[in-house]
Parts: sequence; C-alpha cells; structure tokens
Amino acid sequence: MRCTSGEAQPRCQHFVYLVDVDAGERHQQAVDLVSRSSGADCFLTLQSLGEFFHVVTRKGKLSRADAVTAVENIRAALPVRAATPDVLSAALSAVLDHRLSFWDAMLWATVQQAGCELLLSEDFQDGRKLGRVTFVDPFAPANQALLDRALPPPVA
Repeated sequence: MRCTSGEAQPRCQHFVYLVDVDAGERHQQAVDLVSRSSGADCFLTLQSLGEFFHVVTRKGKLSRADAVTAVENIRAALPVRAATPDVLSAALSAVLDHRLSFWDAMLWATVQQAGCELLLSEDFQDGRKLGRVTFVDPFAPANQALLDRALPPPVA
C-alpha cells in the first residue's frame, strides 16, 4: 500500500458525513476514517475540498462561514494536491478510454499523478483498478481489512 505521495485519498463525501451528525453510522465511520487518514500517508485533492464546500452549503449542512472554517480545518489536517495541465490530459483520455465522467476522471488523474494507490470513494466501482489506482469504498464492510492495512487504527 505504499506510494510516493499518499496511500489513500479520501473523497468529498467522507467530509460531508464528518459534519453530518444525522448520518448515523456513516458519521462515526467518517470520523474514524478522517482521524486515521490524518495520521497516515494521505492527501486530499483540491477538487474534493471544492466539492465538499459546494455540497455542505447547497444541502444546508453548514453555513458558508462554517463551511469555510471546516475547509480550513481539513486543510490543516491533510496535505492538498491540485490538478495540473498534465492531469487534465490524462483525465480527458480516461473519459474517452474508460468512460469516467469528467470530474471523476480529474480526481482519478490527480491521484494517479501523485502516485497514490487507493482512492477512497463510494462513488466509483468498488475494487476497480485503473492505472496504479484502486477504487475502494471505505464504508463497505468487506474492505475493512484493506483499510486497516492502509490506515492503521490508533494503538490503544
């Protein structure tokens, strides 16, 4: 599970669940996932932070001011990677060759360029591998052992 710049890349919805206390078990899982990610070799994409801000303000989960604070707190916990012109080229190829939506392709290409092996998201086909990146649904019970290896739980 090692790579040069990150083992795993959490996606926007993990942070939405993080602030959505009404999300029940998903909220608790997101709290655990984010806590484990901040202590591991992980990063976020700038795109994921933008998606997070858009979703939580559009759905009324947070006010704009609270969403800005949440974004800054997340940025303080995890490094952020932005797309580059080469990422755009790779994403466009992925749209044509692998039938990804444009924004999903941008996310994948950013993660791929960074050398990351796991993209944590419930939005992709769980277990699908594209290039060096495997899409992993962090909320699927079958993936718990993989997550434990990539993002070890804190030692009690």
